[in-house]
Amino acid sequence: MDTATLPSTSRDERLGPRAADRARRALRGPQTDPVWARPGLLALLVLTGTAYLYNLTAGGWANSFYAAAVQAGSVSWKAFFFGSFDAGNAITVDKPPASLWVMALSVRLLGLSSFAMLLPQVLMGVGTVGVVHATVQRRFGAGAALLAGLSLALTPVAVLMFRFNNPDALLTLLMALAIWATLRAVEAGSVRWIALAGVFTGLGFLTKSLQVLLVVPAVAVVWMLCADAPVRRRLLGGLTSAAAFLVSAGWWVAVVELVPASMRPYIGGSQTNSFLELTFGYNGLGRLDGSEVGKIGGGGGPFSSGVGLFRMFDSSVAGQISWLLLAALVMLVGGIALRGRAPRTDLRRATYLAMGLWMLTTALVFSSMQGIFHEYYTVALAPPVAALVGMGAGEAWQRRRGLLGALVLASATGVTAAWAFVLLSRTTAYGSGLRAGVLAVGIATTLLLLVVGRLHRRALPAVAIAAVVVGLAGPAAYAGTTLSTAHRGSIVTAGPATGGPGGGVGGPPGGGFGGPPGGTTTGAGGMRGLLDATTPDAAVVAALKADAAQYTWVAAAVGSQNAAGLQLATQLPVMAIGGFNGSDPSPTLAQFQEYVAQGRIHYFVAGGGFRGQQGGSNAASEIDTWVSEHYSAVTLGGQTFYDLTQPTEAAS
Repeated sequence: MDTATLPSTSRDERLGPRAADRARRALRGPQTDPVWARPGLLALLVLTGTAYLYNLTAGGWANSFYAAAVQAGSVSWKAFFFGSFDAGNAITVDKPPASLWVMALSVRLLGLSSFAMLLPQVLMGVGTVGVVHATVQRRFGAGAALLAGLSLALTPVAVLMFRFNNPDALLTLLMALAIWATLRAVEAGSVRWIALAGVFTGLGFLTKSLQVLLVVPAVAVVWMLCADAPVRRRLLGGLTSAAAFLVSAGWWVAVVELVPASMRPYIGGSQTNSFLELTFGYNGLGRLDGSEVGKIGGGGGPFSSGVGLFRMFDSSVAGQISWLLLAALVMLVGGIALRGRAPRTDLRRATYLAMGLWMLTTALVFSSMQGIFHEYYTVALAPPVAALVGMGAGEAWQRRRGLLGALVLASATGVTAAWAFVLLSRTTAYGSGLRAGVLAVGIATTLLLLVVGRLHRRALPAVAIAAVVVGLAGPAAYAGTTLSTAHRGSIVTAGPATGGPGGGVGGPPGGGFGGPPGGTTTGAGGMRGLLDATTPDAAVVAALKADAAQYTWVAAAVGSQNAAGLQLATQLPVMAIGGFNGSDPSPTLAQFQEYVAQGRIHYFVAGGGFRGQQGGSNAASEIDTWVSEHYSAVTLGGQTFYDLTQPTEAAS
């Protein structure tokens, strides 16, 4: 048959009705969504990604401690697997390696650069916004989902950490995915979905150890209470999810614990070369009671200020996360009340419970931590806070003609406006106009929301927009400051300087101990060497690169940050004696002496010790003393090194 005589058909007709429907839904979303729903989501994700990419590399290597480990993992698969700080595999970082895996793969693909390292973090941020949007939209509609996603994207600490190379970005994404999978499991009564939640939680453990457990109460309680399944199936699902967690987290732990210590790097942050000790000690119970062995500073000191129920609202933490926290609490209580006598399996109430338990568990644990606590940890609160705001606002708006719905909307707007005024009063960065405007518009909008059920329908969009502006104006201002500021070092915070500690102990936003804005610190050794690396002189780089192939480590320095600057500048392995704080027993003096005798280390950096160490090993001090007594000091680029190939006459 002559095909030219065949009647023409449209592409949709050739594909068939199902394929045509899939194509339409890809552009516009489900039939129940308004026309603007899918374009709104795409705009949100594109704008979030664009904003997070802006000024991305201004902070250089960001946290040089993790940047050095990324560099090592990009050139050594052994370092990649174990999360080694250096490609010579002397010691690991003090966290599991999952976040390093993602960044190291990006560097292997794109080459070593700040952009290649931080790009995955940006994508994780966009992904987290998308997951929260999807979770809220499925049960509360497109408008609530868009508000939740926008609230998350503008949360100051999220803007900071989704552009930084700490593990928190991946951890937050995985926690959001665990809640998303849990709610899908509840909806379908599905053992497979709740098992997937266990997998996401297990991967979160491989990202930042026990912190991922803060989401487990929400996963477990919501599944057992709300799943559309009989009790026996819910019990089976819970056991399956626990098994999935153990497998997805435990395989790597088992390998590390079973491989002989002589065949792997030392486990940084531990005192016994054990990942389990690191997990339950320095990174676990020690964070709760302040008993971390080998830390710098004691319990109740600079890394654990503000302990108490209201920590999330104190001067150093509040600007990071608390802008919408009071509104989220109002929405949580009001949302559950609005569900009234809904059945046990009600999906909206299940979502409130999931997000509420995640938020409350995390906030209470963070508030009670007596050990090391940094403001940027609060990024783990950003998804549930944003979701509750979107969900509660959407639910209450639908019930605005009733007294309870109007009260929820008005109360949330009122407390948000008042708290934003307080937060904006803590900084001079925006003058008085912003805080006065937020408060004035907030008061007016609160009053209108009290009678929102009686307003003309043409006034409703203006009132809704005003409420959103009241809630997001402050976070947006902080987000803009964060995007325009370079952040680097071990302690970073979002937004402008405030009256509180800010980014460190007496430091400005993102700073260290007295460092300049953005977390930049200078000098080698001391507390500054603990907080950030320095960029070595060209003469230092040239000397370390000379004959580098003859050595396993071109240099050794006390503390990981002191070693990181040298390693990143040379892209060659540098041994971090004592790990991050210089307090780990790695290597011992005897081991170091053996490495030197074997000709495996070229230089030793002078003056890299820290003061105020709480327990831990003195091996670093012993090594420093031994080197200074037995090897010749040389000056490279104005800095003192010891040439470990040149013993003094007395030593020889």
